Amino acid sequence: MKNLPSIEEVARLAGVSIATVSRVMNNSKPVNPETRKRVERAVAATGYRGNAAGRSLATAQSHLLMVLVPDFANPFYAQIVQGVEAVARPAGYKLLLTDGAGDDAPYTTALDAIYNRLADGVINLAHLDDDGSLLGELRNLPWVNCSEYLPKAGPPYVSIDHRQAAIDAVQFLLNRGHRRIGLITADETYRWAQLRHEGYALAMQRAGLEPDSQLVRAANGLDYDAGAQAAGGLLALLSPPTAVFAVSDTLAIGAIKAFRRAGRRVPEDIAVVGFDDLPLSAVFEPALTTVSQPMRELGATAAEILLARLDGQRPASRTLAHQLVVRDSA
Repeated sequence: MKNLPSIEEVARLAGVSIATVSRVMNNSKPVNPETRKRVERAVAATGYRGNAAGRSLATAQSHLLMVLVPDFANPFYAQIVQGVEAVARPAGYKLLLTDGAGDDAPYTTALDAIYNRLADGVINLAHLDDDGSLLGELRNLPWVNCSEYLPKAGPPYVSIDHRQAAIDAVQFLLNRGHRRIGLITADETYRWAQLRHEGYALAMQRAGLEPDSQLVRAANGLDYDAGAQAAGGLLALLSPPTAVFAVSDTLAIGAIKAFRRAGRRVPEDIAVVGFDDLPLSAVFEPALTTVSQPMRELGATAAEILLARLDGQRPASRTLAHQLVVRDSA
């Protein structure tokens, strides 16, 4: 294998010292414009790339931001990551995407990365245990929770009002005359799933409707098949619901597919409302009525908060606005 070009080769070709090459590569000190051009031409000619690990140790910065993602296949998280990148890249940071799912606590790897200077900060989309000592530790670190957050005084977060958004979705169905409304929920170790379930229950209670546990189905995942399977359980009831609120668009679309296979028309026989407003929701047939989250804005705001923390500021948590988007499924 051909040896990689060294900083010594660049310095020799440019006719400058190694220290000057380092200053140009790191933008650490002013360099004469003509000298900078010679160094840049030498870098291009040799194909030299600076040692990022070495710069990290020297500056105590990696210029990497870790993003803990619970499910890489879920388009919801992909939209948030795009928002993070839109802010991080112009600020000189690259993203390190890490799987936040699995049996182990997702924050273990992230904490190690911060303490070992492998990442400058963390944006967390994964579930976190409601652990007082952990929250106290995270509060003093460059850490931001996004969408998923904990109510206690921990690190700052950006999210929407999940409970109120669910109330709005169910109230829309109630206003359309539905009284037997089913819920397809998700893993309620996630706070957003808990809050959306709470919003469903509150809306039904305010309408004077007694809770019916048979109308609530917990999906075994967040993909389309999980939604279809949960919808099958609702269809098996002696008195199936006339409308369904699903806590994600992927579950809602899976449910619509199951209803269609069973010969049920949407929305004529059963109305469906989702949550997230993924790009697919507008082009799927029937187009999905859903709660719109500002996904890219969530990611961008999380990045802004994290960069502010890295700058020594103490930014406050933020709650962004949601919107009910009425389409054809309800």
